[in-house]
Amino acid sequence: MQLNEELSRSPKIQRPRGIRRGRLVTLVAAAATVGLALAGCTNVSGEEGAGVESSVSEVKTTLSVWHYFSEDNQVAVMEGMKELFEESNPDVTVENVYVPYDQLTSKLVASAAAGQGPDVVLFNGGDTANYVLSGVLAPLDDYWATYDQQEQFPDGVFKKVDGVMYGIQGYVNLLGLWYNKDILSEIGVQPPTTLAELESAMESAKVAGYGGITLTGLPNGQSEWQAYPWLTSAGFTYENLDEDALIEGYEMAKRWVDLGYLSPEAVTWDQTVPFQQFAAGRIAFAENGNWQRGTAEATADFEWGVVPLPLGDNGKVYLGGEGQGIGAFSDNPDLAWKYLTETFMTPAGQLLASQNTGSIPTRADVASLPEIAGSEFLSAFTSTIKAAGAQYPSPGIPSEIVGDVHLLGGQAWSSVIGGAATPEEAAQSFLAEINRLQR
Repeated sequence: MQLNEELSRSPKIQRPRGIRRGRLVTLVAAAATVGLALAGCTNVSGEEGAGVESSVSEVKTTLSVWHYFSEDNQVAVMEGMKELFEESNPDVTVENVYVPYDQLTSKLVASAAAGQGPDVVLFNGGDTANYVLSGVLAPLDDYWATYDQQEQFPDGVFKKVDGVMYGIQGYVNLLGLWYNKDILSEIGVQPPTTLAELESAMESAKVAGYGGITLTGLPNGQSEWQAYPWLTSAGFTYENLDEDALIEGYEMAKRWVDLGYLSPEAVTWDQTVPFQQFAAGRIAFAENGNWQRGTAEATADFEWGVVPLPLGDNGKVYLGGEGQGIGAFSDNPDLAWKYLTETFMTPAGQLLASQNTGSIPTRADVASLPEIAGSEFLSAFTSTIKAAGAQYPSPGIPSEIVGDVHLLGGQAWSSVIGGAATPEEAAQSFLAEINRLQR
């Protein structure tokens, strides 16, 4: 599975075996230059906890970076970041430690409970609250306050809990509106820029014998992920639990099913299946992410394109993907921050990630580079980041109930698409459950 598909899963916690923790070597020569605080280490004179200063430059520091990337293109990103950092920091060895996705949470939590853990961790953004509540991540506000390139990053890329920053995203993955150029050409319409244009195009596609749109209606967090843009376009937010706006958003989904634009079978589709349906060539549109590019290029025998979801002034799109953070028990937190600022947060690092995995850069200056701005595909997503990018999970959801709300939101969306509940019933039930969880 591509790393981009992982981000849209609802948070989950498993309890597997422990992990081999990378051995941390005492920093010697580089300590003075990067200002590391090494708790409980031994200096060259053998004094416990003393400041480390030495001319012995041959001893290197090992910086451990935990991740869950296994595909070749993902591994290439991690190796590229390692080379990028080690080239400018010859006294440091970056140790990339692979931990399977379904084991990362439990191993991080177990390590933190023992007062240990990685220096840097790449984590599913949806798991931020779980990790903070489990004491896995270190706060980054003090580091961010001194960072001199803040203006390059949009607000939606920060992983925050209760207003405190615990991670940043050097790249994101997000939803767009994929379209079949051949079908649109046949029915004589342009890619839609408004909801009214989208619904008109879907009606024309239906008359011509095609499907209107594919998206997921599976009753889990993936559906909450895909429902969120449409619900916010109607005026609903987790900061403002407006029942009328929520009903309006659900009514849109019901209307699409009733008019034959969207199949009620969507309640059985995760984010992979509806794109496969789109790639088969008989459906005009798909709400799906940048991570589907490889599937489109490999399987679609028609011309396709992507535009921003037509969400109006209110609509927001979650910025998914991995967060990059510092382990709460890192021996080298200053060096870990230096690693982040010299890899994932740099133009070179963001281009490296984009070129290998198709992820979308978050820096404004990178988005304006010819290789990004000149790409119809990439620019559709970078323009969404700027205009409608939203933090994932929403800061309006209390951290301790994020997983529950995502699941309930997906179930409500699914119930409307499948006809198990009216928009009014789904909205009332969803809001009642949110209120109950907050008591």
